[in-house]
Amino acid sequence: MKKQRVIVFLPAHNEEEAIGDVIRRIPRHFHPDVEVSVLVIDDGSTDRTAEVAKEAGADIICRLPENRGLGAAVRRGLEECVRLGADIGVMIDADNEYPPEQIPDLLAPIFTGEADYTIGSRFLGTIRGMKWHRRLGNYLFTWLQSLLLGQRLYDGQSGMRAFSRHAMEEAEIIHDYNYAQVLTLNLVRKGFRLKEVPIRYQVRTTGRSFIKFTAYMTAVIPAIWKEMRRPVKKVAVDREGHGRSQERARHCS
Repeated sequence: MKKQRVIVFLPAHNEEEAIGDVIRRIPRHFHPDVEVSVLVIDDGSTDRTAEVAKEAGADIICRLPENRGLGAAVRRGLEECVRLGADIGVMIDADNEYPPEQIPDLLAPIFTGEADYTIGSRFLGTIRGMKWHRRLGNYLFTWLQSLLLGQRLYDGQSGMRAFSRHAMEEAEIIHDYNYAQVLTLNLVRKGFRLKEVPIRYQVRTTGRSFIKFTAYMTAVIPAIWKEMRRPVKKVAVDREGHGRSQERARHCS
């Protein structure tokens, strides 16, 4: 039987202090029928992010020549997963806040056919160290997504997600700054089934977040408005897990 190919991709910008530990903790051999590869999207880092990632065991490093933003890095990660033949793609932040050990939990609903798209939910699991204003912002944006989609969500901003091949092929991220809200709105509106999986979360202890509250609000709210005004057609979701192949012209090493 052909092994399922899972590609775990990490969008990263100046994460040399944390990315090595994240990569070393990614489960590689949790099932005999699953083959796991690690892809790093280095979003114009000026430190040793790429070198540290390679030393820690990353299989492929894709370097963007300049910092384009988290949305652009995630978009490229999804494109590369499709080009490289992934059956499932997993995104996890490189800052060591999310638990790589729980990647199999995130994959399970896709393997069993329950979901096409999964989110690691901090608010269904456990949270350590999140400041009150970040928690409030998460509640606010998640409530807005729930309202717009007409379905209950618990963690719309999580940095740990998994996608079936078909979901990756159809996913659209309409701006470069961030991806969290518009990606979920896009996929669920197209008919892809979402499931949240409880995870353990701990606020980063190294490096620093590049997300600023004012910039986040002024960039994300207009993007949500733009996404919801776009006409989106329901797609024929293949429950067998066989999506269309899309060859990409760009290559990583």
